Amino acid sequence: MSRFRGTSLNARFMRSSMFTLGGYASGQFLRLASNLILTRLLFPEVFGMMALVSVLMQGLAMFSDVGVGASIMQSKRGDDQKFLDTAWTIQVIRGTLLWAVACLMAIPVANLYGEPLLAWILPCAGVTLFIAGFNPTRLETANRHLMVGRMTGIELGVQAITIVITVLLAWQLHSVWALVISGIISSFLVLIAYNIFLPGERNRFNWEREAASELIGFGKWIFLSTICGFLYMQGDKLLIGKFLTLEQFGIYNIGFFIASFPLLMGTMMTRKVLIPLYRERPPSQSAENFRSIRKMRVVLTSGMMALTGGVSIAGVLLIDLLYDPRYLMAGPVVVLIAAMQMPQLLVLTYEHAALATGDSRRFFVLSIARAVLTLGCLYIGLQLGGLFGALVGQGLAGLAAYPFVVWLAQNAKAWDAKHDMAFACIGAGLIAVAISFNLDDVLALASM
Repeated sequence: MSRFRGTSLNARFMRSSMFTLGGYASGQFLRLASNLILTRLLFPEVFGMMALVSVLMQGLAMFSDVGVGASIMQSKRGDDQKFLDTAWTIQVIRGTLLWAVACLMAIPVANLYGEPLLAWILPCAGVTLFIAGFNPTRLETANRHLMVGRMTGIELGVQAITIVITVLLAWQLHSVWALVISGIISSFLVLIAYNIFLPGERNRFNWEREAASELIGFGKWIFLSTICGFLYMQGDKLLIGKFLTLEQFGIYNIGFFIASFPLLMGTMMTRKVLIPLYRERPPSQSAENFRSIRKMRVVLTSGMMALTGGVSIAGVLLIDLLYDPRYLMAGPVVVLIAAMQMPQLLVLTYEHAALATGDSRRFFVLSIARAVLTLGCLYIGLQLGGLFGALVGQGLAGLAAYPFVVWLAQNAKAWDAKHDMAFACIGAGLIAVAISFNLDDVLALASM
């Protein structure tokens, strides 16, 4: 227990990792329980429709991200109230504009996808972006100082309440509106919880020119990076959604939800834990710092690969056990998505090394390279092999992006060739085992 006490780097890393992992695992368990209940109350088409709405809302949010959170995390003025109030003012303006854009794009998007209901859903779903704009900067301050325990408690509490509300609405409405309404309620609950339970001063409208200049100067590359990040992270849904029916797309998203558990957890861990550690102990500063970061990197990569490999191997069994026959196609989808995410897991702990040092430009170069490679490989895969080809294309895109990650990591003196070589071999072995164990189902998906 002494490892968890005190203010040392290792103690804070251990505490933050424990709370982050525990909170994420608990949150995913709640999501899974909710998902299992909702799949019995709603039809696959509902999940396809909501997945499309979620992608569009994330696209709006990411296409307008000016890096306020990352700027607060790395800035020397990250605890200055004038700086924080200026950042909050930018967030509020952004949230209001996003809601307006969601309303304006509703009818064109509905016509594009041939779904008239989207014209009504998008303006309502856009309310969540407006509400999120008022979230206090105490959220970023808590992340900056690794106050993960309190953040985890708030998130789990809100999630549990939201799930109960969602299930009750689905039971009564049996339509996509249950998910839309519960999303708005969830955003409002998050705003209230952050204001009540996080320490710090209340945000007020303020515009300090120096603070705005720093935020916008740092954020211009984040803005471009998040546009590319959206295409990289959500490109599969944009392209695959055009090739599949809403029912098939809903089933695909069930598979994606199960398969992406380790990757999403790892992404959250690096954002909440590694950025502060890179900032405090830059690996370029000394060999001791490099060794400290290496130990933490090995722990994170080992855990993520073990979980991803397990999910990939057991993908078909998990879907057969948890879902009814309408969702059986999701089994081989889980196997392939998890297997093709191995290259991303290999380099996940490098991605934020540049942001921790304030170098958002290099992060943008990596993001645009990944976006181009991902969309290109996805499109070629869809044309040559349908859904199976698209999933394989995702894995190839991850491999092709590796030199860009090395370039970014080397500049921050964070690249670890031994780490990469060892885990590349482990990942290749796990992929081989997963595909051979589920070969019949994978071949059935390939023949569709």
